[in-house]
Amino acid sequence: MTAALARRMWHQLEPLHACLYFSPQANEEAAALGYDLSSRWPSYFAWRAAPLGAAGPELVTATFFGFAPGMVAEHVPAVWRTASPEAVLDARLRAVDRTFRALFPERLASPELAEAAELAREAAEHATTAARPLAAANRDLGWSDEPHLALWQAATVLREHRGDGHLVALLAADLDPCESLVSFAAVDAAPEANFASRGWSPREWSAARARLVERGWLDASGKATARGREGRDAVERHTDALATAPWRALGPARSERLAELVLPLVGAIFEAGMLPTQGTLGIGRIQVAYA
Repeated sequence: MTAALARRMWHQLEPLHACLYFSPQANEEAAALGYDLSSRWPSYFAWRAAPLGAAGPELVTATFFGFAPGMVAEHVPAVWRTASPEAVLDARLRAVDRTFRALFPERLASPELAEAAELAREAAEHATTAARPLAAANRDLGWSDEPHLALWQAATVLREHRGDGHLVALLAADLDPCESLVSFAAVDAAPEANFASRGWSPREWSAARARLVERGWLDASGKATARGREGRDAVERHTDALATAPWRALGPARSERLAELVLPLVGAIFEAGMLPTQGTLGIGRIQVAYA
């Protein structure tokens, strides 16, 4: 039950975090910092890696996992020459503040949002951060006194906590970064073309596919076999199990209350059409990526 609850809460909270990567207000803040918006990746790497400090390409590649090392090196450490991590962290809170004020201004001062922030913060404070660098780095930033920003910070800690655990599950399944994407596409989680943005060359993709065919995870056409589907299901079950600590601490009733409280906020995000309708994560219409 707790694993199923962990998955449900991921679905409920992920859109709150994901606004950072897609809102026009965030794009304006990124442009003000000097980032080139002809591609989403300079600001993405800056927004997400800033809690790690002026991280180099090895660290970002390791913690983001699914991106090809060469693609990461195109942007990191160059993003820190455009703006310091400290400036990026300040700007991302401004971006979230402006985004939330545009999406649901009438709810920012509501007791319901304050209650949601308290519950989400409590859950995030019970997220185990051992071997979870992105969750730990975000929790190190402390908490805003503004409830809507504290809610976003908590959602961010919780999604990175789950994401860090997901990488553990992938490694336990003996999937390297490119294989993790190939196997995910093979179960029709998203069209294969959607993974091109992660920077793997056709040769690297084909080699990863060949390795998975040899292991019996894929058939000759590149589709998942029964073994491959069970392997991916096992990764998801392992991910859910590793994400349960915050929700065990909060308990089912208060977790359900948090889901209820954030539902109107998530609805407003979807109604705004802010998030892409197709991508690489596959939780309903929520289409962003851990890695």
